[in-house]
Amino acid sequence: MPDNVYKTVEITGTSSSGMDDAIANAVSTAAKTLRNLDWYQVVEVRGHIEEQEVIHTQVTLKIGFRLE
Repeated sequence: MPDNVYKTVEITGTSSSGMDDAIANAVSTAAKTLRNLDWYQVVEVRGHIEEQEVIHTQVTLKIGFRLE
């Protein structure tokens, strides 16, 4: 198995449906311009509340991709 070298970027995904969708939105958008995505790490979760209800979630991720 070869040793890999990774570059990481930090991005924030959002969703009105919750944390899983916010993560999926971030990863799928990053995949449009980055190749070799291998992993992500959640570094922060935030949300917006209106009238005592969570209406929007923001998840900041570090995404690692293998350098070629």
